[in-house]
Amino acid sequence: MDASAPADTVRSIAAFETAARSTVGAENVQAATREDQVAGVQAKLVVAPGDEQQLAHVLKLANDAALAVIPRGGGTKLAWGNPPQRADVILSTARLNAVIEHAHSDLTVTVEAGCTLKQLAETLAKQNQRLALDGLWSSRATVGGILSTNDSGALRLRFGSLRDLVIGVTLALADGTLAKSGGKVVKNVAGYDLPKLITGALGTLGVITQATFRLHPIPKESRTVSCVVHDARDAQRFALAIQDSKLAHSALQIRFVESMQPQIDVLFEATEAGCAAQAERLKQLLARARSIESGPATWNARQILYSEATENCEGSAIAKVSVLPTQIAETCEALAMVTGVNHVHFEAVLYAIGIGIICLVGSPDDISTALKNLRGRIETLGGSLAIAHRPDSMPQIDAWGNAGDALPLMRAVKKQFDPKSTLNPRRFVGGI
Repeated sequence: MDASAPADTVRSIAAFETAARSTVGAENVQAATREDQVAGVQAKLVVAPGDEQQLAHVLKLANDAALAVIPRGGGTKLAWGNPPQRADVILSTARLNAVIEHAHSDLTVTVEAGCTLKQLAETLAKQNQRLALDGLWSSRATVGGILSTNDSGALRLRFGSLRDLVIGVTLALADGTLAKSGGKVVKNVAGYDLPKLITGALGTLGVITQATFRLHPIPKESRTVSCVVHDARDAQRFALAIQDSKLAHSALQIRFVESMQPQIDVLFEATEAGCAAQAERLKQLLARARSIESGPATWNARQILYSEATENCEGSAIAKVSVLPTQIAETCEALAMVTGVNHVHFEAVLYAIGIGIICLVGSPDDISTALKNLRGRIETLGGSLAIAHRPDSMPQIDAWGNAGDALPLMRAVKKQFDPKSTLNPRRFVGGI
């Protein structure tokens, strides 16, 4: 226990720990270690409930004791967002990891929040189906975590974002209520749209215990065609031309590396003959560019950038950017200018929809200045920049940037769901 904590907090945590042990079993309540830090803030206890009723009860105990609760799945994205105001209790979903029901004839699956993406994919593959989502760190990342962070990659071009794939959730609210919205069939749209509301809310509204997703068949074949283009303007022109064509591609990404020509990658998923025909039509469309056949590893670019940044934790940062597809070139030109002035190196992966990530490498001070300048330019375009990873010694800047006109509504929703600000306090947009 932290000796520097206020006496009332120490007593509250001690009483909570006793009650939590009675609820989930003494072996499932542990003192937090350095590995349990949340964006640099040290937690005090880690509690791992065995089912959603236990989780809801533990959450109520913490809420009644005025303790700050940080929901955690695989722990792959705990650095995302702002540091919490406090981190009294880590509420782990590690034991809630079952695939509850795979209704393969309806193309839906219901799964507990602690199930990893890899475990879910292996289960669905037995029926030749998939959740069409390319999230980060699939062997560790959990369903609840990807929903809370709205993590998705290049496949969202064809299959939509998580808000399009999730059709039902069960959520434990701070007062211990288990709220359920949505259903197990794709056409069910009645009632309050809780699944879309909690997606990307960073666990600030409640703790996800279950989710139901729509599924898609695993493609028979896939093929990736890549080409190198002259500059960012060329990359944008080609990307827009591909989007305006009749090609049935599943993903399109543009990779930018400092002092190198951009590369465009296009993914086709169909039968072998279909992929071959689509690839040939693409090569004709890109006649002015040199095209090559690439492998599946091409689509690991985002994962590689994140992994390299976390390994080089004191010399790199990762930010997620969102702009219009017609502003990709302008964004990359701004990135090159800002990093050049601030002596920072960069790599970026942007998808055809205008969403992507950038990796900055340099000194913490230079990275901070570059991020602030780049955010200003992107927000001028009407876009956004959110920081997902930063050096510990980097000067503190807000992870989210300008919240816009939505902030009053977001605060009202937070107050309705979590009036005591028990869950992830101040981690989200606008200090929510």
